[in-house]
Amino acid sequence: MSVQLYAVRFSAPAAKVLAGLPEHAEETVCDLLDAAAADPWGYPRWDPDDPEGEDVRIASAGRLSAIYFTNRALGHLSVLDIVWLG
Repeated sequence: MSVQLYAVRFSAPAAKVLAGLPEHAEETVCDLLDAAAADPWGYPRWDPDDPEGEDVRIASAGRLSAIYFTNRALGHLSVLDIVWLG
């Protein structure tokens, strides 16, 4: 059984944050997004009270979070923002 991996795409603001992160934080973002690409709904909803926000998720590890939108039709994750409290 093969697992469909979603392609990961970064918004301009998220790419700018990623470029400014130290190497260890950048690696953590990549690890989080690798896991999210394999199971986009494996992370919690960004806003559980939003009935239409099922596809907006937040992947977190410690003080680092990546907020992404799962585009089911195109088969990719759009990273909307990256937050690092480091």
